[in-house]
Amino acid sequence: MNEIGNKSAQVSITDLGLEHVEMAYWNLHPSELIEDCIHRGDGFLTDTGALAVDTGEFTGRSPKDKFVVFDANTEKTVWWGDVNNRFEADKFDSLYQRMRAYFSGKEVWVRDAYACADAKYRINIRVVNEYPWSNLFAHNLFLRPTSEEIKTFKHDWVIFNAPGFKADPKIDGTRQHNFAVINFTKKIILIGGTAYTGEIKKSIFAVLNYILPHQHKVLSMHCSANIGAAGDTAIFFGLSGTGKTTLSADPNRKLIGDDEHGWSDRGVFNFEGGCYAKCVDLSAEKEPQIFNAITFGSLLENISCFEGTTTVDYSNISRTENTRVSYPSSYIDNAVSPAVGDIPKNIFFLTCDAFGVLPPISRLTPAQAMYHFISGYTAKVAGTEMGVTEPTTTFSACFGKAFLPLHPTAYAELLGEKLKTHHVKVWLLNTGWVGGAYGTGSRIKLSYTRALISAALNGDFDKLEFGETDFFKLAYPTSCSGVPQELMNPKNSWADKAAYDAKARHLAEQFVKNFSQYAGAANAEILSAAPQVSTLV
Repeated sequence: MNEIGNKSAQVSITDLGLEHVEMAYWNLHPSELIEDCIHRGDGFLTDTGALAVDTGEFTGRSPKDKFVVFDANTEKTVWWGDVNNRFEADKFDSLYQRMRAYFSGKEVWVRDAYACADAKYRINIRVVNEYPWSNLFAHNLFLRPTSEEIKTFKHDWVIFNAPGFKADPKIDGTRQHNFAVINFTKKIILIGGTAYTGEIKKSIFAVLNYILPHQHKVLSMHCSANIGAAGDTAIFFGLSGTGKTTLSADPNRKLIGDDEHGWSDRGVFNFEGGCYAKCVDLSAEKEPQIFNAITFGSLLENISCFEGTTTVDYSNISRTENTRVSYPSSYIDNAVSPAVGDIPKNIFFLTCDAFGVLPPISRLTPAQAMYHFISGYTAKVAGTEMGVTEPTTTFSACFGKAFLPLHPTAYAELLGEKLKTHHVKVWLLNTGWVGGAYGTGSRIKLSYTRALISAALNGDFDKLEFGETDFFKLAYPTSCSGVPQELMNPKNSWADKAAYDAKARHLAEQFVKNFSQYAGAANAEILSAAPQVSTLV
């Protein structure tokens, strides 16, 4: 066995239980990892210099195959159910042993990295990868220790990533051959049977979603964050399609991060050292920051090129709609380093309301903020291939239900405490339809949404008159420079007021139905913010 590369603190691979690997490469430079990929035939360079790879069978996460080890530490703390599938401790030990045996005789790529830009909450991570491009992903997405830090690096967590190892459900206790298992007691993560790199990123996010709120009273958040010229921090929550990435990428504000953050008593900090962006229909005009970041060192996944070229066709989704690119945050011109900011002054919950019921912007009370945070609402238009055009509701607790080891109310209550302590303004921003539901009304112009955000950030609404909707009791400003006044009250923008009331009732009922699964654990303050269905006429 040989070990080469920038080995950290002379730690042997045997300390990870991998004494029989053929070769262990430690902390290689991205250029070396890319060279290894090319030599192995694992990928190719596009015309911008980015490495392109195919992740094989899985082109996205597999939530049903994500498990948490059930033991004395997690039995009463983890939110068990369809989000956190129970995995027995003895099965974990057996699977761990079988994975280590799988690595025998193989080359492995080892990466020392860390998460959390705030040093007080930093966790050191050691990643062992079967493929060099998976190791490049870990380099891009996690925070990178200095050469001096590498010399004395000691890991807190270890990730073993073996896409080629397929579990046997009858032996291993998995659902099928792919899996991601988190052991909070032993601080080990096992990922096998899938080469989709997002599993690596989100496993650490789940770890932080457990550790930070549970042990440190730090709110972990699935959001983007930026800083204004005056040093004011803003946070943007939103599910896919609501405009989170677009609206937080403001040339007049510095980017803290685009996906995962913590909120401590000291301020906001990024968990990551990079970005993992969607590429479908990407263009320099629509997303210039992402487009320009796709260069040497970036990792493209499951893309296609124009025939006979190495030029990426971002409109081609023949492999998957979930085409992705990962790159270090330093590839973004206006990213701040270190990726930290002050206590937020404004928080935006983004929702694409295809029913056209919610105001373009409304100010939430702490109770409403907690309720809407748990709800995590947006709406999507159903596929027209079956002749269905009615919008459908989508709810994802805390805007990231799939990654929550704790019950959603734990995060919401912590949010509420911080809002009250720091007097933070929370805005519900509808980036969806106005003047009617999908098919009747129209989607609100991006220029209007940007004007509403600017007004909120600048404090323009502080001295304005507010109205109140008759369904969710949402307070909305009655005017905003650059936005037609008739749009501010959603009902006024509908020609058919009775149709608005009916649609509002429908949406309110959907909220109440969804929230019923959390109501038993929610406190009275949160429950008081539920929509008043009976007030709709």
